[in-house]
Amino acid sequence: MCKGLAALPHTCLERAKEIKTKLGTLLQKPETAIDLIIPYPEKPEKPIKAPKPSVEEAVQWKDSLEKLLQNSYGLSAFQNFLKMEFSEENIEFWMACEDYKKAKSPAKLAAKAKKIYEEYVQTEAPREVNIDHFTRAVTIKNLVEPSPSSFDLAQKKIFALMEKDSLPRFVRSDIYQELVK
Repeated sequence: MCKGLAALPHTCLERAKEIKTKLGTLLQKPETAIDLIIPYPEKPEKPIKAPKPSVEEAVQWKDSLEKLLQNSYGLSAFQNFLKMEFSEENIEFWMACEDYKKAKSPAKLAAKAKKIYEEYVQTEAPREVNIDHFTRAVTIKNLVEPSPSSFDLAQKKIFALMEKDSLPRFVRSDIYQELVK
């Protein structure tokens, strides 16, 4: 369309100057760069559709992550809490592993295994979970021939991490405290 600077229409030159100015501002004054970023609205908290548990049932969750995750309301509440803490990759990985185990055909297992690996397990994955090198290596070895137990070790490590770290924080949160009043 435009060949050389002399051929640039007046509006193209103005646009180029505007872009140059904004880039210059970004490079020179990083503290004002926030003004140039387009804000995105936060994702609203997912409404919990499951029936609310009894106080007695919710009280049991403080001592058992397994009971919490078996309850659809508890799982949703825990997910919402982890999203607020920006650490939802652990519960999402755990849930993806649970779903993976239900796959019937070898083709479905392989496809789901690839997706879970790329999303959560591989180094620098978009939602990489915090597992040690040994666990990652065992998981990769298991994926050579995917089986329903391919992610078991990694899933157990993430479960233990959530049980030790996330569950106590969840129990202290307003979300949980409202359930046990």
